[in-house]
Amino acid sequence: MTAPVFVVDAVPPAGEFVVDGPEGRHAVSVKRLRPGEEVVLTDGRGRWSEGVVKAAEGKDRLVVADLHEVHEEPEPTPRITVVQALPKGDRGELAVETMTETGVDEIVPWSASRCITQWRGERGLKALAKWRATAREAGKQSRRVRFPRVADAMTTKQVAALLATADLAAVLHEDRAHPSEPLATAELPTTGSIVLVVGPEGGVSPEELEVFAQVGARAYRLGRSVLRTSTAGTAATALLLGRTGRWS
Repeated sequence: MTAPVFVVDAVPPAGEFVVDGPEGRHAVSVKRLRPGEEVVLTDGRGRWSEGVVKAAEGKDRLVVADLHEVHEEPEPTPRITVVQALPKGDRGELAVETMTETGVDEIVPWSASRCITQWRGERGLKALAKWRATAREAGKQSRRVRFPRVADAMTTKQVAALLATADLAAVLHEDRAHPSEPLATAELPTTGSIVLVVGPEGGVSPEELEVFAQVGARAYRLGRSVLRTSTAGTAATALLLGRTGRWS
């Protein structure tokens, strides 16, 4: 297994560094790291460095030594963004967690017309903070050094504007009354960006499909079965990562 990942504000240069606060507490009291074990320090934005635990002090101080040079993971291409309609309950965090572990680059919460859950006021801010915290923790768990960005929640009009900028604009939609193509055979760009829309449990409304079609987005399906909104984005991301060669 690769070394555990800890997030720092800025990746330190070669030498020695102390990880403290919540990250230090997790390393010392939860992971129970000991001298000699390898760790990775990252800012979550692609910069990272490897080191070795020198000492675990108290309950929240991890001294890391022998830090190597700072590396920078390049931006992946094509970049994959999933526009995720707001699911019920904690299924939003589940979607964020599994998409992050799979390798998505950006997640956009979407207040679709058929969403039962709506983010408003303080409740919406708390929900967004949960999604961002989930992406951070899942990024660490999956040993990523470039975590996905979780954008502010968007309206349908804002999502359409985002789709208009994409090299591939796709809407996952399974409906016998509405034509769609298999995502598995879609022509994919080799660079640029892919934006994929995942609708709510009730599906993307005809009005929303029309708005998205006006900016060039097309309807695609994953397969014979219909996935829940909290798993469709993960399955689609995995398919795209495999087909674009990013998993090779």
